[in-house]
Amino acid sequence: MGLHVFVHANRNLGQAQTCVDSITANGGSAEALQLDIATPEAANRLEDLATSGAIQVVVYCVGGQIDKPFAAMEFDDWKTVIDLNLTNFYTAVRPLIMPMLRSRWGRIIALSSLTAVRGNRGQTNYAAAKGGFLPLVKSLTQEYGSRGITANVVAPGLIDTAETTGLENYQDLVKMTPARRAGTAEEVAALVGFLASDRAGFISGQQISIDGGCS
Repeated sequence: MGLHVFVHANRNLGQAQTCVDSITANGGSAEALQLDIATPEAANRLEDLATSGAIQVVVYCVGGQIDKPFAAMEFDDWKTVIDLNLTNFYTAVRPLIMPMLRSRWGRIIALSSLTAVRGNRGQTNYAAAKGGFLPLVKSLTQEYGSRGITANVVAPGLIDTAETTGLENYQDLVKMTPARRAGTAEEVAALVGFLASDRAGFISGQQISIDGGCS
């Protein structure tokens, strides 16, 4: 697509730089960007970046869980997960809307979860946070769809990563997936890349599951 990519990191700048190195090694253009997205300073910095050059594609990929049964969940457990996953969308995306409007082109893609579709024991806070994305992108579509901006949700199921393969019940999760395998990061990236392209200009306000048939 020829886009310059900002790879965001909160604390792990080294991991973001590894991603940048992979992009540049394959002929792309990228740089690492470290900021705490939960702070007002982050919004100011994003506005500065957008002023220097429109950021026209946003992939909001934030995740964090505190799993407990609902009856045992403290208010801080609830608020922390809601703020991390959902509230920070406001801080990350709102400053970039006006530049998209001025260029009459933009793509907003939020990464959700199978939990948002099916629910899961011990994850009421996480399900509520990720589940908030669908009505959010539908509303953004109503507000800005006529200006060339699309907003969609991608909801992955079991994806083969270092984090998931280390789970004790990994093989059980594979067996519960109709495809009888985990998805790959490349498969998720291909879907996100399509939604970020001109070819997906008539797709907006949707949640697309990529979960091997689980939903």
